[in-house]
Amino acid sequence: MTGLTVRAAAAVRSPRGRGPGDSPAALDYYRDLLAPFGEKPDEELLGRGAHVHHRDLADLLTADDGVGASRPDLLIVAHALPDVVPFTAVAPYLTDRLGGRATNFAIGQQGLAAPFTALRIASAYHRAGRAAEVVLAVLEQTTLPTAFPLGRETPPSPETPLVDSAAALVLGASDGDGLRFVRAHSAGSAEAALGRDALGRDLGEDGTLLVLGPWVTEPVPEHSTLHRAAPGGYCTSLWLELADHWQEWRRDHRRIVLCDTDPRSGRSHVALFEGTAGTR
Repeated sequence: MTGLTVRAAAAVRSPRGRGPGDSPAALDYYRDLLAPFGEKPDEELLGRGAHVHHRDLADLLTADDGVGASRPDLLIVAHALPDVVPFTAVAPYLTDRLGGRATNFAIGQQGLAAPFTALRIASAYHRAGRAAEVVLAVLEQTTLPTAFPLGRETPPSPETPLVDSAAALVLGASDGDGLRFVRAHSAGSAEAALGRDALGRDLGEDGTLLVLGPWVTEPVPEHSTLHRAAPGGYCTSLWLELADHWQEWRRDHRRIVLCDTDPRSGRSHVALFEGTAGTR
């Protein structure tokens, strides 16, 4: 096996928040941000939120022994929703917690595609010899100054049905025993993203586990071994499940296919991993 392999992972769900407190600087920021669009921050909506900052999620992820012990050469933060208090650059902050030497940046404004993009970038860095160890952190906080409807309902739902959550993957060179990232791609529908032309194989081959995110609502190719991610995350759902189950999945399956469909764009995204069972 070659390529990046999962070495450790951590998941955080619904951590205790800070509460709204007194944040005039944040309110001033949101007023300035929204004014050109003729909008104002919804102070009631903002006050009801948990106020879990991205920095709080980063601290909880690094408290995990496996993630906290990593010393990455590359660190990527992926998120679909902005930080509630946008005054901390979280990728450098997280890098400082993990040895301080990683090239680091964040990927946003891609919806739930962001972690898939991050994996492709990490794989390219690794192939080029620029990153022996990588940390990917997927962060999601749900306290927002305006309603953020998911999906294209008419009328749209007034609030975001999500929980604060985060997942981290530590990836490194394979030693022959791990869950190896193979590739990621996207398509206009889940059916197309999971077809033979996209995957390069039939989804129903023995030893393949299909992991579907909560936003996949259309029919997908028949498959006997299926795992459904729990609802509650926009871009974190698949990665929370991977963080929880990667060790058993690498042992029990030849291939793990992760798929979710962005409810805002309708575009589907897939990541393909190979487990230890695939080397037997």
